[in-house]
Amino acid sequence: MVHLFKQAGFDFGIAHCNFQLRADESQRDEAFVKLLAATLEVPFHVTHFDTKAYAKAHRSSTQMAARDLRYQWFEQIREQEGYAAIALAHHQNDAIETMLINLTRGTGISGLHGIAPKRGQLIRPLLFLNREDIEALIQREQINYVEDSSNGTDHYARNKIRLHVIPQLKAINPSLERTFAQNIQRFQEAEAIIQQTVADLRNRILKESPAGQTLQIEAIRALNPQSLLCYELLKPFNFTESLVGEILNAQERQSGTSFYSTTHRVTIDRQQLIITPIAAAAANNNCLIHPADAQLELPHHILSIRYEQGNTFFKDGKAYVDYDLLIFPLVVRTREAGDVFVPLGMKTHKKLSNFLVDEKVPLPEKDKIPLILNGNGDIIWVGGMRQDNRYKVQATTKKVAIFELKLKQ
Repeated sequence: MVHLFKQAGFDFGIAHCNFQLRADESQRDEAFVKLLAATLEVPFHVTHFDTKAYAKAHRSSTQMAARDLRYQWFEQIREQEGYAAIALAHHQNDAIETMLINLTRGTGISGLHGIAPKRGQLIRPLLFLNREDIEALIQREQINYVEDSSNGTDHYARNKIRLHVIPQLKAINPSLERTFAQNIQRFQEAEAIIQQTVADLRNRILKESPAGQTLQIEAIRALNPQSLLCYELLKPFNFTESLVGEILNAQERQSGTSFYSTTHRVTIDRQQLIITPIAAAAANNNCLIHPADAQLELPHHILSIRYEQGNTFFKDGKAYVDYDLLIFPLVVRTREAGDVFVPLGMKTHKKLSNFLVDEKVPLPEKDKIPLILNGNGDIIWVGGMRQDNRYKVQATTKKVAIFELKLKQ
């Protein structure tokens, strides 16, 4: 991208983030980009991040931490130096990978248009090229480059898709990139139509009240298609598609039933849904578990997640849960007033506060215990102590989710 910019006579600079994640390789990359800027005679901007410390402080994955840090810094440099835009070198294959990740994790139609060529100050001028095009240009123009060695591992979900899924799809359709580019265009046009419909609906049926924003259940039942439109209405409150499906299935439940996103709560209140924000402290205390996640770093623990076929379970301090009963994303948080669950071996609800008293948990430790919640708000596991009887492994269980907690050293 920078070579094309230079040939086109653009006035630009190069910004490089050293995330300090790959030891000597990180230093090699920084030296390479610095030399590249000097060779092209353009300004060079560099910064160093303690990415792991940031991820720990914000309870996010290393990938998400690096993403947040670089975009924040890019915008700072753009404003300080007076650049018109931030150019990113995403290409067609990146757009395909993004679409497949969104499909895997659950998405509305907005997740199907891949990567936008322009969003605010971000521009992506290479989306007309695929990876093979770029590699051919590099060979033809004899352009020197270095590669991040982590691109060759399948530790991250994106890499798994890149290394294992896309080659299989290309075997079926050698013109995969062109086909996806056409699909993305169609999805963008369909999204524009849907968003106009949703905006009209939101103005008409989403009402403000002293209790919060409300949606009448009667109005929800009249939606057609119901699932799609309800998801788009609730998406600004960070509810996933699977969780919206559970809300729709629960409209007949008793008043007071609640569902949680990372930022909001939906509560069934007679003939309406009430949408209220979660207190900032509680929202910051929520972490999400997606099906592809294998490990989550919590303030005091490391949570490991794995899945096995069959209905095996052991009494070894882990939680063995019937996978088919899970509604993703799951939520990990600490206790809140009013928490209840059905302890394993019991058939009735018990207040979490009473359970912790019975277990003689010291007061300072009570707020350190992670709770795993299903997407419908049910407590699945009081971390390291007792799981919920409703989610136990049974003879009919076909797949087991296994959760394990280990204290940080």
